[in-house]
Amino acid sequence: MTIIVTGAAGFIGSNLVKALNARGVTDIVAVDNLTKADKFKNLVDCEIAEYVDKQDFLDVVESGELGGDIEAVLHQGACSDTMETDGRYMMENNYRYSLSLLEWCQEEAVPFIYASSASVYGGGKIFAESRECEAPLNVYGYSKFLFDQAMRPRFADASAQIAGFRYFNVYGPRESHKGRMASVAFHFFNQYCATGKIKIFEGNDGYANGEQRRDFVSIEDVVRVNLYFLDNENVSGIFNLGTGRSQTFNDVAVASLNAYRGLDGKSAMTLGEMTAQGLIEYIAFPEALKGKYQSFTQADLTNLRSAGYQAPFLTVEEGVSRYFPWLAAQGA
Repeated sequence: MTIIVTGAAGFIGSNLVKALNARGVTDIVAVDNLTKADKFKNLVDCEIAEYVDKQDFLDVVESGELGGDIEAVLHQGACSDTMETDGRYMMENNYRYSLSLLEWCQEEAVPFIYASSASVYGGGKIFAESRECEAPLNVYGYSKFLFDQAMRPRFADASAQIAGFRYFNVYGPRESHKGRMASVAFHFFNQYCATGKIKIFEGNDGYANGEQRRDFVSIEDVVRVNLYFLDNENVSGIFNLGTGRSQTFNDVAVASLNAYRGLDGKSAMTLGEMTAQGLIEYIAFPEALKGKYQSFTQADLTNLRSAGYQAPFLTVEEGVSRYFPWLAAQGA
């Protein structure tokens, strides 16, 4: 049976394709927009059965051109730029397109597993999947919020699984094409390669320098959760996908520097030692981000654990130490 992966050349999508290949699955229809052509590199070592451009995909599906049975749609395609100001484009791309695909899946009783985002919580301090906790700070977050809202009344009468994941701060292989929207771990690696130091925002919202906290989750864990739901199509709902713990940007910087040093066989250092030696530099918090920045996130995993997913999540230290050898091998 065929599995459709939208956003297949993107960060999460390409990692899902690679993981499906590891299971022996190659009957995959990869859907994406390669206007930014460099993304194709994420699929070079993957096996797929067909590639369809995002603009043509809905017509292809609805016409029956794909043929055969569709096992599931893993819908990862979206504009994920939180600084995007074209709200019309964002809503058409992230909301309306997703809704059309969902409606087709429901007509055909095809499981629909999709990407939501922790950005729906905005500047809140409680990260539970309930309406009162949701207040997005930008149009990207609003597009994801509105789609989740459209899903809620559909769960009770759904013809097939509908599962949405509110991704927190994901990092790991195959994200280099994301540019400024790539993870802080990716940027820290490249900063250190280029300048011999890491730059972190100064304090904001009452947080000291580098002490803003996020729930940083490895792409390895994100893939595992997606595959768990693919294997358990009786489970529907909206679920946080983070680690359930928050760690500081200083934590990521220390983990990154020590992972990099480990590649050269050097011993680990503390935050104090790194700052004293000028390896970490704090820079002014950007005016453009004030009022639009999540200074604290931490996934409430109650719903995910209740859905049966019990595996532990990698810490930043564990995840970054596994990520950096891959980056080094890629010459990132």
